[in-house]
Amino acid sequence: MKTYRRCLSIAGSDPSGGAGIQADLKTFSALGCYGMTAIVAVVDENTAGVTGVHPVPVDFVTGQIRSCLDDIGADAIKIGMLHSAELIRAVKDTLEGYGTRNTVLDPVMVATSGDPLLQADAVATLRDELIPSVRVITPNIPEAELLLGRTLKSQEDLPEAAKELSQGGRVSVLLKAGHMHDDTVADIFYNAEDGSLTVLESPRTATRNTHGTGCTMSSALASFLAHGHDLTEAARLAKAYISRAITAGAGYRIGHGHGPVHHFCDWWQ
Repeated sequence: MKTYRRCLSIAGSDPSGGAGIQADLKTFSALGCYGMTAIVAVVDENTAGVTGVHPVPVDFVTGQIRSCLDDIGADAIKIGMLHSAELIRAVKDTLEGYGTRNTVLDPVMVATSGDPLLQADAVATLRDELIPSVRVITPNIPEAELLLGRTLKSQEDLPEAAKELSQGGRVSVLLKAGHMHDDTVADIFYNAEDGSLTVLESPRTATRNTHGTGCTMSSALASFLAHGHDLTEAARLAKAYISRAITAGAGYRIGHGHGPVHHFCDWWQ
């Protein structure tokens, strides 16, 4: 009997379908993986912004994780929005018992619309307790600034910032440069396992359709790790996929704010 490459997303739910677990499931499917979810919060949002966040009880979140991993297992895990310090600790403690190596953390703190998604007191818990326990983190510029406690003013600041975010080489870092304003988006990947630094470039696409880009890129990275690619190659492939999805999605209009990327751009237009 054949089996699937299995990916688990631990994240919030976006009813408008562009971000959160909905984006993760679309990405897993587009990239040939079997997707599972542990929902941490039901988020009331759409392309225009976030209206509210309804947390799922912590013990129910950990129950979902155990149900998936005890029965099906996972080749990779993607962690998205974890809104509280209590939840962050519970997810970390639960995953420690399974030993899944390919854990990708997207340190979601602020939505594309600018709405906060993480309680202020949880930032330190995320930085000091969860980040050292995962294999890769995928912060954007505002998230990196929150974690570092300083402003990143230019593209030249990013390589050193990525190394600093690795916490002395304990975790690899894919630092996304989309919030810079250069014509070329030059993400930085610091592979803490071999010390290499890779610049991942793509032309900037003029589009408002950027809802869920961070969720999509991190779940793409998890998907490629689940398929057995090494870290740097998985980062290259994830960058190429999100670039195609943004470019293909630019020609669509859906919603009144920041529309989604085209997750199935390789399958239909």
